[in-house]
Formats: sequence, structure tokens, C-alpha cells
Amino acid sequence: MNIFKDFEARFLAAANTLKAKGILPEELDVSRMTVEPPRDASHGDIASNAAMIFAKPAGMPPRDLAAHFVQSFSNDPDVAKAEIAGPGFINLTLIKSYWPNFLRSVLTAGEDFGRSDMGGREPVNVEFVSANPTGPMHVGHCRGAVFGDALANLLDHAGYKVTREYYVNDAGAQVDVLARSAYLRYREALGETIEIPEGFYPGDYLCAVGEALKKDHGERLSNMDE
Repeated sequence: MNIFKDFEARFLAAANTLKAKGILPEELDVSRMTVEPPRDASHGDIASNAAMIFAKPAGMPPRDLAAHFVQSFSNDPDVAKAEIAGPGFINLTLIKSYWPNFLRSVLTAGEDFGRSDMGGREPVNVEFVSANPTGPMHVGHCRGAVFGDALANLLDHAGYKVTREYYVNDAGAQVDVLARSAYLRYREALGETIEIPEGFYPGDYLCAVGEALKKDHGERLSNMDE
């Protein structure tokens, strides 16, 4: 159960009641209505701008319309207090027993808690972890793995059709440049003074590669063509 979706439905039900009483018009744009936590936690558990959004079509001041919403929530068994704040915000404080009941619903739902069809099975491709092989691994690759996996799981939970992609980035011009850069470090390991041309990989991490090539192949590679 989503608390704010739950109370959004209750605000819409209250609006329908006010329509039946002739206080609100039948045609009502509800797309701008929000039901969310109040900015100040001391103001309660739920805050809504419903009265401020609907005041103009109702033809009355927001605080006056808010009073009708407050009256509607006076009979809600889960609401301990309903108040008007500022220019017409409606703040609700929930009864204490609402929270353990909510926690029970979380435990009952288990891994399906929060799952929805919001995504409508729209396809989403998430590429993450794909590490460029031309440089060392670093903490960002680990962070990207955690973030990407969590993001993909959230999108799946929200009803999207998720593809998780690991891009195998081991071909093309950059790998050609990596090979040439490693070969220069190999020649350096053999005692030659080298210059790293612009566009090559100058990182010291390739020095170890050059030393490894020297250890495994000696000078055998130095006179071979590309």
C-alpha cells in the first residue's frame, strides 16, 4: 500500500462528495492536486493543495473550500486531526494505530511491497558497469554497479520491461590505440627512450604491462611488425 496514493483516493472521494452537494463542479481537473508529506513534520502526516487547486472552479476562497474538505475527513477513522494551514493547505494527522497496520501490510506484501504497473511494460534499457578496458578499474565502477542494479530493480518493480546491458567494450579504435600504447611501454621496459604521441594512453598503469611483456617475451617482440 502506498500511503499517499491511498489518501489521494480519499481526497478524490471527498471531492466527489462535494460535487454531489453542488459545492464543486462536475468537470474538475485533478491533475495538479498533490498529496504528499508536509514540509514541516510538526504539521502532520499528509498535506494536500486540493482546496487551493479547486477553489477557482468552485468560485470560493481556498480556505472556505478547505473547510469543506476538513469536514469530510472528520468522519475518516484513520484521521486523528484535519486542519487548514496558510492560504488553504489541508493537513492531516493520522491515528497512531494507522502505522502498525501499515507495517503489517508491508510485511504481508513481502518482496511485492511497492510493486506497481506504473511503467505499463514500456521497454527500458539500463546500461551499467560497462568498464572501459583502456584504463584501470576504480571505485566509480563499483558505485555504478550498485546504482545501476538498484535503478534497474526499481524500474522493474514499477512495471517497466527492463533490459540490463553490459557493454563489452573490447574492440575498435580505442583498443588499437591501447595495444600501441602498451607496445611503447614494452619498448621502454627494454631500455628504449620513448615518447607517448598525442592520442595514445600515457598512464603509468601500462608500465606494468610493458614489464610483463618483457618478462614473458624478452626482446622477441621488438623487431616484429604490427
